[in-house]
Amino acid sequence: MSIACRAADEFQPLIRYNLQFFAEDANGAEKTEQPTAKKLDEARKEGQVAKSQEIATAFSLLAFFLILRIGYGFMGTNFQNIFGRVYNSIPDVARTYSGYLPVNYIRSILNNALLTILFICAPFFIIGFIVAFVSDLVQVGFKPTSKPLQPKLSKLNPISGMKKIFSTRKLFELAKSILKLAIMAVVIISFFSGRTESLFLLYDMPLRKAIGLMGNLIISLGLRIAAAYMVIAFADLIYQRRKFNKDMMMTKQEVKDEYKNSEGNPEIKGAQKRRMMQASRRRMMQAIPQADVVITNPTHYAVAIKYDANVSEAPIVVAKGADYVAQRIKEIAKENKVEIVENKPLARMLYANVEVGEMVPPELYKAVAEVLAYVYHLKGIA
Repeated sequence: MSIACRAADEFQPLIRYNLQFFAEDANGAEKTEQPTAKKLDEARKEGQVAKSQEIATAFSLLAFFLILRIGYGFMGTNFQNIFGRVYNSIPDVARTYSGYLPVNYIRSILNNALLTILFICAPFFIIGFIVAFVSDLVQVGFKPTSKPLQPKLSKLNPISGMKKIFSTRKLFELAKSILKLAIMAVVIISFFSGRTESLFLLYDMPLRKAIGLMGNLIISLGLRIAAAYMVIAFADLIYQRRKFNKDMMMTKQEVKDEYKNSEGNPEIKGAQKRRMMQASRRRMMQAIPQADVVITNPTHYAVAIKYDANVSEAPIVVAKGADYVAQRIKEIAKENKVEIVENKPLARMLYANVEVGEMVPPELYKAVAEVLAYVYHLKGIA
């Protein structure tokens, strides 16, 4: 026994640790609650939404190659016309200006060519912008905010910047980029694996036919790439929405604090409610001396009634209560010489069905009228 005790005394742990690190937070610090509408709305105002940038890219690619398939003949013809017009005008200008091209002529030619190219490419820019805008609109709706554009000093913190560079999100984006490149490489290799002969035939084809073949190849490949990218985009959208929901999760304490801030502290609201009830009860007790009669159970309920033909068409309940409040109503009635009449069923009916300040319902007119008639008879009122 002594050996065991000595061994236990001599034993010292090599590493001291706190078991609280392995225990769940008793205060509910773990984010287990779904985000509230208020938190989601605040996050949206800050520009934090569940959306995937890949969706806009995928649909833009698809729209680009679809438009190219429809109008590449028109574009090719116009580009050839621009080249032919510029190329054919060079000899005439050179002869006119003794073998050299003036700067003004070159500037004019380039300006005209650029304007024509912009006109040809304008549908791509416009439709690309529309597709990207609609893609974001479908994902998150229309609620613009300027807060993400506002400068923040925290963004200039080099430590925070280093953390962002080596964050899990950046690693995921890197892995996603590598995956996209791998998928694109597979699509491109599989596309050209059976078309190598067509590429070698380009050397023997006329220019227009070669351009047409290259256009078909590029468009077909582009549509395949857009389709593959679409799969990546929708997978990324699912991930982004799950990640956003996980990031927006709240602890139980955060939910309580938000409720307190938005709805008010429950303890304060409870205290206000108690004060309102106390004030209402004081007003009710102050109205008892003006009552005509107090109808009792006799021990559990008490209902004070007043009837003034000039004020209301029927008798009004000016006070009511159960147990302690009923006893207090009867005490005040005795102090002010208000008649107290025992009628158990009527007292229960009035207490259960008529609130303070309301008129007696028609189905109780007769019973209440009999009580009032009895009281008026006792007081000698005709």
